[in-house]
Amino acid sequence: MRISEYFRLPRVSSKAYTVWQRNKDVFMKDIKLNFLPPFIEPLLYLVALGFGLGRFVESIDGVPYAKFIAPALIAISVMYASFFECSYSSYVRMYYQKTFDAIIATPVTIEDVIAGELLWGATRSMVNATVMIPVIALFGLIDIRYALLIIPFAFLGGLLFGAIGMCFTAVTPNIMSINYPVLLFITPMFLFSGTFFPLNALPEPIQYFAIAFLPLTHIVNGIRLIGYGTLEPVILFDLAWIVVVCAVLLVISINMMKKRLIV
Repeated sequence: MRISEYFRLPRVSSKAYTVWQRNKDVFMKDIKLNFLPPFIEPLLYLVALGFGLGRFVESIDGVPYAKFIAPALIAISVMYASFFECSYSSYVRMYYQKTFDAIIATPVTIEDVIAGELLWGATRSMVNATVMIPVIALFGLIDIRYALLIIPFAFLGGLLFGAIGMCFTAVTPNIMSINYPVLLFITPMFLFSGTFFPLNALPEPIQYFAIAFLPLTHIVNGIRLIGYGTLEPVILFDLAWIVVVCAVLLVISINMMKKRLIV
């Protein structure tokens, strides 16, 4: 496959919605179980880190530690939800359950299948953020007046991480190999994207690297600014970075998966 073919605009139709609908219906069958993790996880992190460790941490830029990490917890959930949905879960549907083969046998195209998977991954991120916002707001750690703006921001971040996960799904030889990008890419972002301490605590080269190449950095910063209720101009840079990189990776991920499924 020539490099130019990775950037060819895929032909996606409204049939991608049927793939999204199929995944949504499966999700709703175990809705109570699926809603539990995004509800419990922020409570555990807030109690253990925000209010536990936070007692020994000075305020960061005048913000209590619990309030500093609360928006980052939403961003982390956005990352994990869509990445795992479009990597592990998509691989299972593609390889073990043969769901993709069954759908492609209908008038739905390969591009529609992958686009539907990506939309569902972004929806999972949005659902997680929506569940977490009231939990965190109960502790007074985000500005409730702007909290609803986090939801579309989470959907956009979910699209980005869904595309990243789908790129790895397209090249991984087996499901266990997905552990490599989790270990080498997702886990470093979890730690070094301004989540549990500000980026300026790191050496300047690492700061620049995080801003240039780690998507979670921009999602954390965007959700944090929205959560604080301080929509500073820098959020436009974060939004532009996410939109541009997301658009490119969406095209690449669909073309890569198309190549794998055809071969």
